[in-house]
Amino acid sequence: MKLNELSATALVEGYARRVFSPLEVMRDVIAQVEAFDLHIRATYLFAPERALAEAEGATARWAKGEPSGPLDGVPVTIKDNIATRGEPKPLGTAAVDLAPEPRDAPPAARLREAGAITFAKTTMPDYGMLSSGLSSFHPLARNPWDLSKGPGGSSAGAAAAGAAGYGPLHLGTDIGGSIRLPAGWCGLVGLKPSAGRVPIDPPFIGRAAGPLTRTADDAALMMQTLSQPDARDYTSLPAQALDWRLKPATLRGLRIGLLTESGCGAKPHPEVRAAIERAARDFAGAGAVVEPLAPLFGQEMLDGLDLFWRTRSLIDIDALSAEKRDKVLPFIRAWAEAARGASGEAVYLGFSRMQEFAERAVAGTQGFDFVLTPTAPITAFPAGMAAPSGDPADPFRHIGFTVGFNMSGQPAASINAGFDSGGLPIGLQIVGRRFDDVGVLAMARAYEGIRSADMRTWPQPPR
Repeated sequence: MKLNELSATALVEGYARRVFSPLEVMRDVIAQVEAFDLHIRATYLFAPERALAEAEGATARWAKGEPSGPLDGVPVTIKDNIATRGEPKPLGTAAVDLAPEPRDAPPAARLREAGAITFAKTTMPDYGMLSSGLSSFHPLARNPWDLSKGPGGSSAGAAAAGAAGYGPLHLGTDIGGSIRLPAGWCGLVGLKPSAGRVPIDPPFIGRAAGPLTRTADDAALMMQTLSQPDARDYTSLPAQALDWRLKPATLRGLRIGLLTESGCGAKPHPEVRAAIERAARDFAGAGAVVEPLAPLFGQEMLDGLDLFWRTRSLIDIDALSAEKRDKVLPFIRAWAEAARGASGEAVYLGFSRMQEFAERAVAGTQGFDFVLTPTAPITAFPAGMAAPSGDPADPFRHIGFTVGFNMSGQPAASINAGFDSGGLPIGLQIVGRRFDDVGVLAMARAYEGIRSADMRTWPQPPR
């Protein structure tokens, strides 16, 4: 295995034993980016020279046995919309003025303090409002498993980079599925942490930052750093000394709910449903008690939330100059414009749907230790499409399994549950009780050990 494909846990162990150095690893990562990125367009602000210089410093520290932190010399990418000091934050859109950010946002600051090497930012769609790699600013991102498909979004480049072997750690954000959906469509582990677990700036209802990795252990290692406190996030949880070292999960006797229809959005494709039911049988075979769950949500809830999000985006777009408004992706403009003229009552009722999602999610899952669902009802869709429907009037049919757990603040992870007949990954979502982030990742790790689905080798650059 090439060094760029090793897990972060293996890298740290290898550095400590002096089997290889951060400089050697970074060279392999850079070579992989240079071979693959013209095809998948995952990176923004790729900085190989700076990364090599930082890797030299990390190599010297490890040689002395004095690493600067738990991730010293480990390569990491950070999503465009997470501020990094001295670099612009375009938010995926050509409508934003490019100016250097004055300081790191909390997740970027924690990774820097831990010694991780940020060698690139990653691409995203306009304002993060699409589950697609389509952007008015960035080149079109593509899925390494099939270049005709998209990686999902809005953490599009992060997921593509993870599947393509651009090192082990990738940082994304999620407000309706933007970590889990691309993780599922690219075969990764993606964790949307509990609300407030990872400090973020600016915070917003349902918004979270979290890891996209190839293994549950790497997601936990990254969370150990990301969950450190930062006072800038006034919604964050009190600091807790959680033990992120994942131990073997005891599956026997666990009560697990199986949700195959959410009640809103699209119903799962038969191949997706079959993969999730196979995963449920894997857990049952290991001694868990798996019980079916009735749909938790309603289409009127998703429609109301859609109206509120449209209105919020319309206000932001209307605040732009006419010249800048014309630069916003046309799909996003059309989607937002549909809210023009909506009554205050309708928008308020749309806003209230967030609370309804939260109530139903918590009430519907509280009798279980964990709940299994599809991450998305479909596998990856064509790269040039803004949404699976292709219709701004119906943009969110694919988020019915993810968005409710943003609103409830429950931790939820996506992990690969196999592949469809076209060779595209299928995501299994594991939802936990509020604040049980460690438990969700432990369940993901347990599934890695009992998974009966055939796993495939990771994609490589076209030759």
